[in-house]
Amino acid sequence: MTRGTLSAGSAPDAPLRVLVVMPLATALGGGEQMLRQLLRHGHGVEWVVVFLRDGPMIEETRALGIESHLLVAGRFREIGKRTSAVRRIAALARERRVHLVLGWMAAGQIMAGAAAWLARVPCGWFQVGTPRPDWLDRIATRLPARGVLVLSRQSGEAQARLRPVRRQRLVYPGTSLEAFDAAALPTSAELRRQLGLPSTGALIGMVGRLQRWKGMHVLIEAMPAVLRAHPAAQAVIVGGVHETEPDYAAQLVLKVRGLGLEDAVRFAGYQSNTAEWMQAMDVVVHASDREPFGIVVIEAMALGKPVVAGREGGPAEIITDGVDGLLAPYGDAAALAGAICRYLDDPALAARCGAAARLRAAAFGDRRYASETVAALRSFVGTPC
Repeated sequence: MTRGTLSAGSAPDAPLRVLVVMPLATALGGGEQMLRQLLRHGHGVEWVVVFLRDGPMIEETRALGIESHLLVAGRFREIGKRTSAVRRIAALARERRVHLVLGWMAAGQIMAGAAAWLARVPCGWFQVGTPRPDWLDRIATRLPARGVLVLSRQSGEAQARLRPVRRQRLVYPGTSLEAFDAAALPTSAELRRQLGLPSTGALIGMVGRLQRWKGMHVLIEAMPAVLRAHPAAQAVIVGGVHETEPDYAAQLVLKVRGLGLEDAVRFAGYQSNTAEWMQAMDVVVHASDREPFGIVVIEAMALGKPVVAGREGGPAEIITDGVDGLLAPYGDAAALAGAICRYLDDPALAARCGAAARLRAAAFGDRRYASETVAALRSFVGTPC
């Protein structure tokens, strides 16, 4: 039997020891949120987490009572540091007698796969994006793994185009249904007052880190058409600058000025209380280009908000167009404006979609996600190489 594997007769609720290799320790997006949820609600697992960069998630993880380590691996071209980190991860896996090494994201799998092979421990990884045929995803896929977790059918189809084809388990992410419960939050009117938002006129909002593929510029380009039909409407964009695209925020400001929208579009920056910001909105827009999943979509739906999301990617697997939300193609400002105006022109449609959205979101709780992920990891351990 391979070192660290569970025997065939192990009880299904026997503690599973998993070492997670996480490439960063700063919460930049949904992938980091997914790991937080898994560590918080992934019961029946003894977690050990190795972070390859320093950041606040390390202390946050330790506060949960989870063993956490910082092994600075440097850049991919720093072969010496990388090799040393792989050896230390492998040694830790052997010392803790883990059943599985779990790479988080492709960047985590490049280290996890090598360390698991060295330690003779089973390995799996979570592809938290839509893989591209670039060197990072190709190398991650080539490293030994019992299986790969994917977060949408589209992500799985893209992953299956890489070689070798690995066994897949689809696990949809989730969100805290308690944190995004409209009944537990102040009213939209009260939150508008508290957050300094206009008290009248339709409020259209987006929440997400400022990256071009997230489509904030598309919402801005859609606003002139929205304003022609609803002159009192306002747009608010909630999200901070992302380290990979530091200039995008300035580009958005220039676009607002160029379209003369200074009085109709505001930037709120990064906000930790996103539930309150979304509760204040009348329509929530998610305009990403082939979003792998879209946790923000679930959060808005859980609040009962009318949502407009991308026609491709994860949101199309969540939303039934015209039933619990509306879908629009990425980059099509006219189509996005039309979808927003459908809600604003027809309050009954907005109310129906919002009510149906709340019911749909109930299937995407964070505890369900964590439980299904743990079950998938157990299946990887029980599957022979």
